[in-house]
Amino acid sequence: MNPLIIANWKMNPVTLKEAERLFGTVKKEIEEVEGVEVVVCPPFAYLPKIISLAGDLAIGAQNCFYQEKGAYTGEVSPLMLKDLGCQYIIVGHSERRKYFQETDEGVNNKLKIVLKNLLKPILCIGEEARDAFNSSGRPVNEMSLVVGEQLAKDLNGISASRVVEITIAYEPIWAIGTGLPCLSDDAMKAVLFIRKTLTNLYNRSVAERVRILYGGSVTSQNVIDYVKGINMNGVLVGAASLNASEFAKIVKRAI
Repeated sequence: MNPLIIANWKMNPVTLKEAERLFGTVKKEIEEVEGVEVVVCPPFAYLPKIISLAGDLAIGAQNCFYQEKGAYTGEVSPLMLKDLGCQYIIVGHSERRKYFQETDEGVNNKLKIVLKNLLKPILCIGEEARDAFNSSGRPVNEMSLVVGEQLAKDLNGISASRVVEITIAYEPIWAIGTGLPCLSDDAMKAVLFIRKTLTNLYNRSVAERVRILYGGSVTSQNVIDYVKGINMNGVLVGAASLNASEFAKIVKRAI
C-alpha cells in the first residue's frame, strides 16, 4: 500500500489565481514521483478549476452535508462533489467540530452518505488536550478516552465491508497549527489503540486493512518519523501544504 499524502488547504489561498499557481507548482514538482498517492483538498470555490487542472492527481473536498439534496441553504452535497470530479471528502475535522459544533452523530451521517455515493471518506479524530487530569488530580489517557468514543460513535452502523473504505486521520488537536507535533512514540500508541479499537468493533483483518494517517504540524523534517518510523499509512498536511516546495518535499520523503 503506497503512502497517502493529503493536502488540506483549509480556507486558503484567498484568490483563485493564487490557488492555480500553488496547485500548478505542486503538480510540476511531484509529477515524476512514484510510489505515493497524493490528494489535494482546496476550498469549495476552487474545486471546478483545480479539478480541470488535476490530471492524475486526486482531488478531495474539505466537508460535505449529510443529505444529497434539499432545502439546506449554504450546504454542499456529496452527490454534487462527485459530479464535479471529487474522489475524497474530509469528514469530522477538528475545526468543523470546534467552530461549527459538529457532533459524532453528524459525522456518522456524513460518513454514510459519502460511502453511499462511492466516494472515499477521510475521518478525522483526535483528543483536545495533550495531558489531562481527572477531578482527583490523577492523570488520565485523554487520547484513548476521546478517540475510543469517537470511533465507536462515528462508525456506528457502518459494516465491515464498508469501513475498510474509510481512511482514518489521527489529529491530536493540540498539535494542529501549533508547531508542536505529536512525538513518534505517542503517535505509535495512538495507531495501536486505533487498530485495537477497530479490532474490537469489527475484527483484526478489518483493523489491519484500514488506512491510518497522522495530522498535526507535519513538515518535511518529521514526515519520515510517522510514515517510516511508526508505519503510518500517510499524513494529512495543513499549513505546510500551502508551501509548494515544502509540500513536495513531504511527498518525496514519504516514499
